[in-house]
This record gives sequence, C-alpha cells and structure tokens, in this order.
Amino acid sequence: MRGQQARVRHDPAPSRLSYRVQRWMLTPGIRLGLRIGVPFFAIFAATSLWLADEGRRNDLLGLVAAIRSSIEARPEFMVSAMAIDGASESLAMDVREVVPLDFPVSSFDLDIDAMRETIAGLDPVKAVSLRIRPGGILQVDVVERQPVVAWRTREGLSLLDETGAYIGELPAREDRTDLPLIAGEGADKVVPEALAIIAAATPLDGRLRGLVRVGERRWDVVLDRNQRIMLPTEAPVRALERVIALSEAQDMLARDVAVVDMRLGARPTLRMSDNAVKDWWHLRKISSDRN
Repeated sequence: MRGQQARVRHDPAPSRLSYRVQRWMLTPGIRLGLRIGVPFFAIFAATSLWLADEGRRNDLLGLVAAIRSSIEARPEFMVSAMAIDGASESLAMDVREVVPLDFPVSSFDLDIDAMRETIAGLDPVKAVSLRIRPGGILQVDVVERQPVVAWRTREGLSLLDETGAYIGELPAREDRTDLPLIAGEGADKVVPEALAIIAAATPLDGRLRGLVRVGERRWDVVLDRNQRIMLPTEAPVRALERVIALSEAQDMLARDVAVVDMRLGARPTLRMSDNAVKDWWHLRKISSDRN
C-alpha cells in the first residue's frame, strides 16, 4: 500500500498556461499573421537589407529605367505625325506653333491634357479634343469659332462669334464686307441682341451700315444717307420693327429725316436733316414776305 501511495499518477490534462497558448494559437488573426505576416516581414527585412547598399540601388534603378525605355520605344507606342481637322490653315499653323513636337515621339512622353488646355487657350478655338489614332497619329479635332460680326473699337477692328467671344483682328473692313459692323464700348457683351436687331433690319433693303452701342445701355441703328434710328434700352427689336412699319406705310425713311428717336416709346421724335430745315425756313420766309 505504501508503494501505491508513492506511485505518482500522470495527469493528461494540459496546464493552464499551455491551454491558453493553444487557444491563442487557434485565433484566426494569429493564424493569418503566422501564415502571411511572418513571411512578409521576413522578405521585407531581407529586401531592405539588400537595398541598403547604394550600389545595388543604383543597379536596380538602372535596370528599371532600361526596361521602361525599351517598352516606351516600341513601334506600337511611337507617334510619328499630327493630324488637325476642323481648323483653317492659319489656325492649324497656330496649333502646331503652340504645341511643338519633334516626331517621332513616344506616346508615354505626351501630356495630352496639357496640350488640350494649350490649344483651347487659342482665341479662335471653341472646343478641341485629342487622341492617338492607330498608326501613331496624334489626332487633333478642332471646333473653330465662326465670325458673325466685325467690332470696331479705338484699337481697330476685331472679329467676334455669336457669343461675343474674340476671334482675332480684322486688318481692314474691306476684307469682310459680308459681316455686319457693330461699334462702341461693351458691344461685344451683347452680340446676340445685336444679331436680333440686324435680323429685324432686313426689310431696309441693304441700307443698314451698322450698329453703335451708346453708353453700354442701348443701340443706334446707322443707315446710309446719314440717317440714324435711336433705339430704347428695353425691347429695341420691337422699336425697330415699329419704325420699319411706319416707314413702309408713310415712306418716313425716304424723306429728309436725320434721326428717328425711339427712346420714348410713347412719343417717337423725328429730327430733320439740315437741308430740310433750311428749306423749311426758306419756304416760311417766302410765305411771310407774301403776307
């Protein structure tokens, strides 16, 4: 019996510390860290140690640059020419001037967004798109502004589109006699209104010489024979149509009228020419002498 008491039985159950370690190792995060994290940090440490040498770093950078150059210089990535569509000859020359390229050039060296902004900054350009076509062609599609009026200022003549945007200088009026003429400070800001007035003046049979912006508030319609129609600030097209209707009914503009003042719609005013005034005073004097 004493031998049985002296015999020590082995307990198969783990200790409390061993049990906790085993449970901790079964945690999903720990298992993922041991399977992925430990190899990653081992590779990272080895790579950092290898790159600690400056000579190795330079060799690696040189290898990467050589591989990149070999890829960028492949024929399928080279751009050999530029094609410009939708632009006039002068505008196409301006585009090539502001975007100077030495062909052939790798497509990786082209900053398409920067070139698009540069071309869009040209005054005659309304919109532009760039793309690289198959075959190594840089395609530039331009929507060019179309001049609709000639604008006379103290600095000279300019071409404007339908929105009043500046397109370019006009050397001489004779170069674009097909365009209507507007003048005055701020006339470029109300080109749509000017176009509406010009359209309303069609029944005048080509007598229109131009529009003058007065005080940046209203328009004067200038006709041949030194006649002028002073339009109001509000509803100028309606006022001009009224003058044309009166002229068609009573031949008002065919007489010696110098100015038709429509600024006060309720009370239009006519101003006779100097010759008509002289004739009127002459006739009045003759009538007075007879009496």
